[in-house]
Amino acid sequence: MDTYSIKKQGYDPESAVDDGNRFLIANGYMGYRGTLEEAGSGSYAAVNLAGVYDQNGDRWREPVNAPNGLFAALNFNGKALSLPGVTPKDHFLSIDYRHGIFERYTDFGEVSLKTERIASLSSPHLLAEKITLNFEKAGKASLTTGISTDIWDINGPHFKDIKCSHEKALLCNALTGEKEILVSVAQEVKSDRGFKETIEERSDGIFRILDFEVKAGEKAEFFLFATVYTSLDLKDPSEAAAALCEESAERGFDLCKKENNTAWDRVLESCSVDIEGCDEAALYMHASLYYLNSIAPRHADNLSIPARGLSGQTYKGAVFWDSEIFLFPMFVYTQPEIARSLLRYRIDTLKGALEKAASYGYRGAFYAWESQEGGIEGCTNFNVVDVFTHRPVRTYFRDKQIHISADIAYAMQKYYDITGDRSLLKEGGAEVILQCARFYLSRANAHADSQKIDFADVIGPDEYHERVTNNAFTNRMVLFCIESALGLSKVFKDSQDYLEDLYDRLDYRKDLELLSDLSKRLERYKEKDGIIEQFDGYFDLEDASLKEVKSKLCNDREYWGGDHGVAGTTRIIKQADVIALMALFPEEFSKDCVKANWDYYEPRTEHGSSLSACMYALTACRIGEPDRAWDFFMKSASIDVKGGGKQWAGEIYIGGTHPASNGGAWMIAVLGFAGLTIKNGRPELNPNLPKQIKRMRFPIYFGGKRLVCDVTREAWSIN
Repeated sequence: MDTYSIKKQGYDPESAVDDGNRFLIANGYMGYRGTLEEAGSGSYAAVNLAGVYDQNGDRWREPVNAPNGLFAALNFNGKALSLPGVTPKDHFLSIDYRHGIFERYTDFGEVSLKTERIASLSSPHLLAEKITLNFEKAGKASLTTGISTDIWDINGPHFKDIKCSHEKALLCNALTGEKEILVSVAQEVKSDRGFKETIEERSDGIFRILDFEVKAGEKAEFFLFATVYTSLDLKDPSEAAAALCEESAERGFDLCKKENNTAWDRVLESCSVDIEGCDEAALYMHASLYYLNSIAPRHADNLSIPARGLSGQTYKGAVFWDSEIFLFPMFVYTQPEIARSLLRYRIDTLKGALEKAASYGYRGAFYAWESQEGGIEGCTNFNVVDVFTHRPVRTYFRDKQIHISADIAYAMQKYYDITGDRSLLKEGGAEVILQCARFYLSRANAHADSQKIDFADVIGPDEYHERVTNNAFTNRMVLFCIESALGLSKVFKDSQDYLEDLYDRLDYRKDLELLSDLSKRLERYKEKDGIIEQFDGYFDLEDASLKEVKSKLCNDREYWGGDHGVAGTTRIIKQADVIALMALFPEEFSKDCVKANWDYYEPRTEHGSSLSACMYALTACRIGEPDRAWDFFMKSASIDVKGGGKQWAGEIYIGGTHPASNGGAWMIAVLGFAGLTIKNGRPELNPNLPKQIKRMRFPIYFGGKRLVCDVTREAWSIN
């Protein structure tokens, strides 16, 4: 079994959405959905750009999809050969997870078409494709290629002005409506055969019609090159796009592909997890690492990764807590420069977090729940649409999920703990931690008649229960943030001048005293018969089974949470909450405590989020029960290969790839099955291999060195 590629046989137009995600190619700068060359908006064709946003009227802001520079459609002897218009004799799609190469093959009978497509990892503004046509009979062929503006938008259109032109390369300049960002796409074609070229500008783009005659049994090859720049990249993106496009075409597809493959080889050397004993698990692990690495922002040093990666505009292209809790671990242990970029993004968006806190009447930094450029809050007060009334429903993700700031402080601290590099803290990370702690100081609820301090009116990871008090996960993360703020004096014990200057600039000295007091008075969690109560009053809710709650649904797309959701008055939860707490703070809980809570909460968890499975799997490994973790691992690792996961929240489409689940698969494999941890300043392994795995090998970076971990049932080594 090839554990580095998948192939889907047969044509199914109903799977266009899932296939677009499954066969995605990306390079951090842009993601090209796994759609057919002739596809338009009706088949969800899109080139999703990282960090470029637009708002159309009063609709949701979302990332911009660029015009499609790899459009191609075939005509033979006057007949259009495209799907779904023609029933093919044979058809398949495949993707190579080792080098990020998409392949498509369609046998139309008289003509067969094969394509290879890359989003170059070595040249992030470049897309390239090879088209091979084999003709069974003689005739007149016509290949239309060009830049199509018929692209998928959820809350668009996002371009108010589109202008096309042609010199050597085709060029399309599209201006966004909100901030007038210029998106420039250039396209060039090379071929080993002669053809008659006609340039045609239409309402849906600019195209080349390449006419040529063929003999029976003849083959024709065409090479397409498309480049994308925006005015966020440089002053004149159109000139840059045209220049790179022409340069790439001169260098040729084979060389561009070779350089792409070399770049991917370096990435895999840094992070590949090789599993022996189960080829299916090995495939899913390689797939997870591909999907995660393909969207890593290697072209920049201050970008993060959206919740749905670069697979489209869902979740508004926003950065969630996923980045710090689920993606960060893999990167910090394998490619710390990318982990640094994720956190640099939070440093650079501190201003937005300060403004958000102030807008609610608080001090400090309250980070956006759905962060867009500059830390703009993309989350609205009405984030779900009721499937019955079709009206927006008031939700509280934006204003009550306060653990987001602590999640960011958690990752800032872990970056230093794991890498030993405090430069990021000096470059703004320390200020982020202090301002997040100041927010919690401002947000805490004191009681006039007691020493008690709590956090009321919050939402924990379990989003089905809104506006609760003393969510255990939230309180512990807040305490960690406060401890990190107070602990900076130890981190900078030999650089006290830096810290003193920072305290003075932030007028922070009184806050330090108050934080010390708060840390002593804040209750971590409540416990009853060994079970940690998820929040105050949780045990008073109806203890209905998951089956009973599900039976109350009147519509499969119905939202379970909030005041009117079927789960809101029960103990059924959306995803790991208390168990997530135990996964992030393993040293604080005994095996017996973790097991008791695992057994209690897992049957009451819907796993309605792709973030849930890995937390349950991690904790299962840590209590010595990896076989319980196995199904969760396979679910996390295979989610984008198999498709699945929730596609709708009410009437809102939330499909796409699942970076957090991909990161979770790495966490289960490396932190769970292999048991990687840092003790006394050194990496150690405490293996918990399930019966399906005989051996695991994977690299980590620690102390500035690349180390290879090797784990079997009998022994482990780190060299």
